[in-house]
Amino acid sequence: MNKWMPNRRRFIQIVAAASGIAFLPQTLRAGSEAAADLDRNIHIWRGVALGADAEIQLHHPDAAVAKRLIALSLAEAARLERIFSLYDVNSSLSRLNRSGELDSPPLELVELLGLSANFSRMTGGSFDVTVQPLWQLYAAHFSNPDADPAGPSPEAIKRTIERVGCQSIMIDEDAIRYSRRGMAVTLNGIAQGYLTDRVVDLLHRNGVEHSLVDMGEIRAIGNRPFGGAWRVGLEDPSSLGQVAEQISLDNQAVSTSGGYGTVLDPAGRFNHIFDPGSGGTSWRYRSVSVVAATATTADALSTAFSLMPIESVKPIVRELALNAYFVLPDGRREVLDAAS
Repeated sequence: MNKWMPNRRRFIQIVAAASGIAFLPQTLRAGSEAAADLDRNIHIWRGVALGADAEIQLHHPDAAVAKRLIALSLAEAARLERIFSLYDVNSSLSRLNRSGELDSPPLELVELLGLSANFSRMTGGSFDVTVQPLWQLYAAHFSNPDADPAGPSPEAIKRTIERVGCQSIMIDEDAIRYSRRGMAVTLNGIAQGYLTDRVVDLLHRNGVEHSLVDMGEIRAIGNRPFGGAWRVGLEDPSSLGQVAEQISLDNQAVSTSGGYGTVLDPAGRFNHIFDPGSGGTSWRYRSVSVVAATATTADALSTAFSLMPIESVKPIVRELALNAYFVLPDGRREVLDAAS
């Protein structure tokens, strides 16, 4: 990764994440016995998962149990990272990309590739996990000190597109195979959401009713302790690090995609949101945020919607009862919901 390719930046901020007391109703502010009890019952872990900042806010009255559940969550995250990571040369995905086939694949990889194929069909091909060759093409191009600022040549892009297309992945429980030579998959547009959902499932199974899980994407378990929705802030693309809008989550997940999050060239003309049809990168919107029932859905569709006209997005938003937040190139905002 060269200096023009920073790690994926954080688009979403957990509002008042530092203390349980910070998100209490006014009647339960610091000094009250209930507030102090709640503050002790909030257990916070922060770190990194799949290359992104991660955080768990776990509400539990037993500190020892909370510590054990956080440890189990981190172990599950590490296990999944060994399957999905592009940076671990021994991960299942890396081995699949090297050889073009993987016998006896982990069930999670089979499931996630199947979900990815469903999202591809749903979005008319806008979501496609096989764009990794395009990433490799642009990364190699701009790693050269005398790289053409106009990007890879049309001929190089055309040749690369021939290796893109998730319909060319053959998936079953016994084996995964690429039908085109030189194909490669990236799960960066869906794996963080999937990992978040798996941690939420683990906490649900262990009786957790109020928590906020952020393993690259954010998902709320229930509402905040003592009631009210969890609050998260969507970043302002025009003022990095600043919250443009706060939204509520109650048993929901949110994900944001924006081309400005990872630019591929010094001039900032090219980004990590690849169009699998044209081989170019998209600046259709400055950012797209999706609120959905699961983090997997929010993650995949925030990526896909970044390539799609709003009129094409509306039927999906209605069908899945989503909320979608668009920041247009001129800074205007548009919000879609199930009634749109």
